[in-house]
Amino acid sequence: MTTMTNASVREFKMPDVGEGLTEAEILKWYVQPGDTVTDGQVVCEVETAKAAVELPIPYDGVVRALHFPEGTTVDVGTSIIAVEVAGGAAPAAGAPAAETEPAPAPQEPQEPKAEGSGRQPVLVGYGVATSATRRRPRKAAPEAPAGQAAVSVQAELNGRTPAPEPVAEPAAARQRPLAKPPVRKLAKDLGIDLATVIPTGPDGIITREDVHAAVSATQAPEPEVQAPAPAPVAPAAAPAPVSYDTARETRIPVKGVRKATAAAMVGSAFTAPHVTEFVTVDVTRTMKLVEELKEDKEFSGLRVNPLLLIAKALLVAIRRNPEINASWDEAAQEIVVKHYVNLGIAAATPRGLIVPNIKDAHAKTLPQLAESLGELVSTAREGKTSPSAMQGGTVTITNVGVFGVDTGTPILNPGESAILAVGAIKPQPWVHKGKVKPRQVTTLALSFDHRLVDGELGSKVLADVAAILEQPKRLITWA
Repeated sequence: MTTMTNASVREFKMPDVGEGLTEAEILKWYVQPGDTVTDGQVVCEVETAKAAVELPIPYDGVVRALHFPEGTTVDVGTSIIAVEVAGGAAPAAGAPAAETEPAPAPQEPQEPKAEGSGRQPVLVGYGVATSATRRRPRKAAPEAPAGQAAVSVQAELNGRTPAPEPVAEPAAARQRPLAKPPVRKLAKDLGIDLATVIPTGPDGIITREDVHAAVSATQAPEPEVQAPAPAPVAPAAAPAPVSYDTARETRIPVKGVRKATAAAMVGSAFTAPHVTEFVTVDVTRTMKLVEELKEDKEFSGLRVNPLLLIAKALLVAIRRNPEINASWDEAAQEIVVKHYVNLGIAAATPRGLIVPNIKDAHAKTLPQLAESLGELVSTAREGKTSPSAMQGGTVTITNVGVFGVDTGTPILNPGESAILAVGAIKPQPWVHKGKVKPRQVTTLALSFDHRLVDGELGSKVLADVAAILEQPKRLITWA
């Protein structure tokens, strides 16, 4: 008599740890084959296009295999680790897992999935509930061939008129075609209905090649007379790899944060018409105020530096000129004015430039703003900035002065209308009260989107920031 085992193997898939992400790089494995893991235990750290994130496993078991080594970039939805689960218990809600052994047939009929479902959970342990939504039963329709039913349902989902003959609408045919956002955009741009595309990717996912094949199929004319097949053409020899002198050159793969930043900057530079204005200002009084605040008990233990007062000056300038805190909605052809300020602070990290933001910075007191700035900088330096901390920014400050640079022409963070660059603060000869004296001076540069910010508005904002830094008491009178 054969002994039956009650264990099963779960395949844990790479989740979408940020809205719309399609891939992530495995930075570090914290477990190895043979290790025991528990529900919620972190098994690896991955880097997405936005941040480094730790991934917890959603069930108990023993690691059987790690499918990819460290340093590998893996598509979302691809299995990365296999875990043997005792008892064959179902994975935690929202966890993308699959058994390697066939599951026994259910004794009771299963509830159909909701129409158009197919959305994957964005974080392990979160997302769509596993229980199906109960719906009022439909009246039975006359039976039709399965192919006709599928075509009718996909046509309905894509806004097309189905065939006139009555067809059944099984729930399985109502699922949305599986494709990643870039593939969906490609299909939309090429005028291809994804419901008509034959998928060749894993788990029935439609690839870019599938979309291009569908385009070729629609463009190819139907032959009137079948012509003999052409003789096979020998494939061209693969080009020889380009060699380079490793002693004189180093090549660094562009991926993760650097890849995302490069794409965002190119998109911003060639989408939003940038205008940059400059002003040089005497910030001697601001520097004195910084020193006074460092001695203030209310700021004990907090990070107090010129950036704190520059950030507060920009927030006051935005309050006086709220139209600067806006974004351009290309699809709706509207300007969206934000009644809140999520203040972005550009931070240079070992993984590249990131721009986390302080949520609702406009509502914070100066000590609260100092605390938030300190937390933001510390988290960025440790490489622990979360994807959510880098989403939803409305305006940004970049401090190039820390590198000894006088000023720059900053590129807008995508989705924002303005960015303020702060140059180095240095003693310079300056006319003060009719005499040339050494004063602490800096240069500010404000870049803005000229589609929604005209020269007058941009100039007012920059002038207000400069005026506050020259006379910090305006922080009280203008607040």
